[in-house]
Amino acid sequence: MKDIVNPVTLVDQSFYFIIGFSFVFLFAITLVMIWFVIRYRRSQHPIPSDIRGNLLLETVWVILPAVIALAMFVSGWQSYTGLREVPENALEIEVWGQSFSWLFYYPNDKESENELVVPVNTPVKLIISSSDVIHSLFIPAFRIKTDAVQGLETYAWFLPEKKGEYSFQCAEFCGSGHADMTGVLRVVSKKEYEAWLEEDE
Repeated sequence: MKDIVNPVTLVDQSFYFIIGFSFVFLFAITLVMIWFVIRYRRSQHPIPSDIRGNLLLETVWVILPAVIALAMFVSGWQSYTGLREVPENALEIEVWGQSFSWLFYYPNDKESENELVVPVNTPVKLIISSSDVIHSLFIPAFRIKTDAVQGLETYAWFLPEKKGEYSFQCAEFCGSGHADMTGVLRVVSKKEYEAWLEEDE
């Protein structure tokens, strides 16, 4: 899987890039504000100065924010396209949201409820829909949050690189049983996955 970039990595990189710049500018602007308050306080400058026409300053404060905004856009766009461009060899699993559980259908027609089992180091494409109201499949560990809408197929994909169990839930209020619409994503070895597929219901 060396040639596939995990979308989790792209999303996290974009997040850290944007929040990093935000903190840098928060501290920089705060320090400049404090310096101006001290340097240009009324006791030292009873008559305020009217400064205009500084071409260099005006150019910098127009171009610099534009460059930063474009860099953030590029970072965000890369993470978005990473989430939408599914590898050709991805394992396809159908996901149906219903009040109040998740149903999963595998390539061999096996069905599971509130338990998603996938093989490690294999890209997985989830084809998502709903049998009734709007639900939203939220798998925090893999940065997935996709609506399930009746009559509409949406999708999401992820690359599980580590075996383990990860929780998921419905993130769209869908009725009185919404809080119970949870489940477990199990990432297992390919051998365990094949054996699980062949198990009787």
